[in-house]
Amino acid sequence: MRYLIIFWALLISTPGWAADRNSGSAQRPNIVFMLSDDQAWNGLSVPMHPDVAGSKGEAFRTPNLEKLASQGMRFSAAYAPSPVCSPTRISLQTGKSPAQLHWTKAAPAVDGQKLIEPRLIKQLSTSEVTIAELLRGSGYATAHYGKWHIGGGGPAQHGYDESDGDTGNEHAYQFKDPNPVDIFGMASRAALFMEKNKKAGKPFFIQMSWNALHASENALKATLAKYEKLGSGKNMTRAAITEDLDTGVGRLLKSIEDLGLAENTYVIYMADNGMGAGGRGPLSGGKGDVYEAGIRVPLIVRGPGVKPNSWCHTRVVGYDWFPTYCEWAGISRSNLPKGIEGGNIANLLLNDGQGKVTRSREGLFFHFPHYQSGETPHSAVIFGDMKLIKHYEDNRLSLYDLSKDMRERNDLSKNLPNETMQLHKHLTDYLSSVNAQLPTINSRFDPNAPNSNTKQGGDKKGQGKMGGGQKKNKQGKMD
Repeated sequence: MRYLIIFWALLISTPGWAADRNSGSAQRPNIVFMLSDDQAWNGLSVPMHPDVAGSKGEAFRTPNLEKLASQGMRFSAAYAPSPVCSPTRISLQTGKSPAQLHWTKAAPAVDGQKLIEPRLIKQLSTSEVTIAELLRGSGYATAHYGKWHIGGGGPAQHGYDESDGDTGNEHAYQFKDPNPVDIFGMASRAALFMEKNKKAGKPFFIQMSWNALHASENALKATLAKYEKLGSGKNMTRAAITEDLDTGVGRLLKSIEDLGLAENTYVIYMADNGMGAGGRGPLSGGKGDVYEAGIRVPLIVRGPGVKPNSWCHTRVVGYDWFPTYCEWAGISRSNLPKGIEGGNIANLLLNDGQGKVTRSREGLFFHFPHYQSGETPHSAVIFGDMKLIKHYEDNRLSLYDLSKDMRERNDLSKNLPNETMQLHKHLTDYLSSVNAQLPTINSRFDPNAPNSNTKQGGDKKGQGKMGGGQKKNKQGKMD
């Protein structure tokens, strides 16, 4: 019944839908959205900023993504909704921020700290209308391959015609050479889905939630051998699985070309969260914090009307895709679910990266009221080039000008007290408006007890750390 209501609402609100469907929906584009896992802003061999040294990774080889970038647009200031995976994934499905959804962390809560973390319900509720439900209701075929990691019964319960089921991190570890972390299997299934729907004359939406860069030790043996010169450990395997992922991307792009779908298909590549660089690189922080390395991610888009080898420097965020997909599908903004926070970025793609993004609230907000990777609970807001970060243990505020200080080294809060207070008010007003969960005082906190939230590498300055260490879950795999 719920799907029927969505279907008829979209049918009424989208004039010409039936005619489009009968004629093969030539005017409505296909959408292929690729989401990598734990990939840094500079984790490709593709520069993510034309003027920033270190915006590409010298250790990585991603020739297919280099080609995609040359054919499309790179976003130098793209952000994941969260510095960890599951909150980003539910945000992408719903068009809402993790703060509003009350799902702001993936790993288990850290106990014995000065503050008590909010308790989360880690399930995508059936009360949320997903992007797949809206697109399917307007005549799109929908598929989700790879890592789901947001429960709720899996993609099939939330608008996807085909999927790999209610999968999590554990899914990656079973796939080894010759199909590392199911990269090539996913590409093959997507190719069959595209071919089937081309024959049926239906537009399609595919989310490719790559398992990589998880289980990097499962990279192809031949690829691992190429990177042995980098030394043993995580760096070598990460570089190898990155290249294997790029190979999978290349196979998917070739399928789009071979099927004659390239001219009417948007191809999008981004990461679910950022990663640290072990004290190196142009950004500070890492996974599990809202400094730039934790939330700024690679984003490349190719498709109809997108100028080849172009750049966009406007700040965008992952949940902007929700209303953008709806724009492409001909779904009226008035029929989007209540509480959508993203803004349509289609105009940026068609205007050489120029223009503004109109959202329900001005500014970008990031809420991580948790302990992870050595950081204490904190939130951030970005207005223009100015970024304010609030730490909840001591209510400390720090202010950075990202146009001059992407690495967040120079705290301007003392020099610009009025601007600091204004941004703090914007942040607190926003969190209140979405009923965001906040950490609370731990009355049993023992400051003399061993601290379980130890630093895991990197820059120990007050304004962040490098490295983005991860905690292991009960299965011994990274969250």
